[in-house]
Amino acid sequence: MKNTPLTPVTEKSAWTAAELADDPGWTRILGSKEIAALERATAERDFRGKGALQFEREDFDEPALAALADWAVEELENGRGCVLIKGLEVDRYDRPRIEAMYWALAVLLGIPMHHNPDGDIIGEVTDQGLDYNDPLIRGYKTRQKLFFHCDGLDIVSLLCLQPSMSGGESQIASSTAVYNEILATHPEYLQPLFEGFRFNLRGEGEAGETHPVTRHKVPVYSWCDGRLSCRYLRKAIIEGQNFIGEPISDLARAALDYMQDLCASDKFRYDMPFEPGDIQILNNYVTLHSRAAFEDWPDGTRKRNLLRIWMNLRNGRKLEPRFADRYNTGPRTPMRLKGDRAA
Repeated sequence: MKNTPLTPVTEKSAWTAAELADDPGWTRILGSKEIAALERATAERDFRGKGALQFEREDFDEPALAALADWAVEELENGRGCVLIKGLEVDRYDRPRIEAMYWALAVLLGIPMHHNPDGDIIGEVTDQGLDYNDPLIRGYKTRQKLFFHCDGLDIVSLLCLQPSMSGGESQIASSTAVYNEILATHPEYLQPLFEGFRFNLRGEGEAGETHPVTRHKVPVYSWCDGRLSCRYLRKAIIEGQNFIGEPISDLARAALDYMQDLCASDKFRYDMPFEPGDIQILNNYVTLHSRAAFEDWPDGTRKRNLLRIWMNLRNGRKLEPRFADRYNTGPRTPMRLKGDRAA
């Protein structure tokens, strides 16, 4: 932890749940002009073929959408680090049109990238009957409660198509506010968090690797260019260190557990029930997220279903190289595609 600045973060991203609840500035309800712009931007796309997700931001000129995206990027990078956009009436459109609208917003915000080895750009977050206790299974394929964590690129976005019958609330917490709390109450925990860990890649590594992990230690907290960024996945850290035969120390486990406890506490946890059409956008470097366990409707016709897009910002913050390379693929890049893996 040599030369690591142990100072509190004073940016707006360091919020408590009460502060976020009292601040309407990170939320937006789509107005008629923005809805009309989304409809125009997607009106002549090939919604039944591949063309639906091939257009770029240069392919349409909609000032209302550009202004919305500019507001969102500023709030994500220099504001609270989270955005909620409401008012998209998903029941008015068929699935291909909804995906095209979601894509239009995404390409204005940043550069969408795949989020799994199959190359999916828009993915579904829905229960596939899998078990999150399996170290090769990612939580978005289950209905179980998730630990607080962040995803792999700069930004993660979710669009709610169908909420669950019960449960499934999104829960977010400020990783910078949690850092401030650790600094104030247990500064000894920061040493292992800045040193970092070998993360479990959940089967998404080179061909032939049974339990791939990061080749280097990825810091949980990392300073670069005067800004603090976070990479926290408690489950992936513990599994990764076990896979290489180097279980985490008692101090490191206490630090990871303390982070989870702080995130889940009433002071830092902000609960967000999803409604159809809600679009949640998070900066992964300053916002951690989780999900409550959920139950779907018993008739099977209304499964909880969210669309997800991962993306990088075009002018995102600078990142320390070890922190930026989290999939053994280079800085700020997603995991390997199946066809790109070594034989």
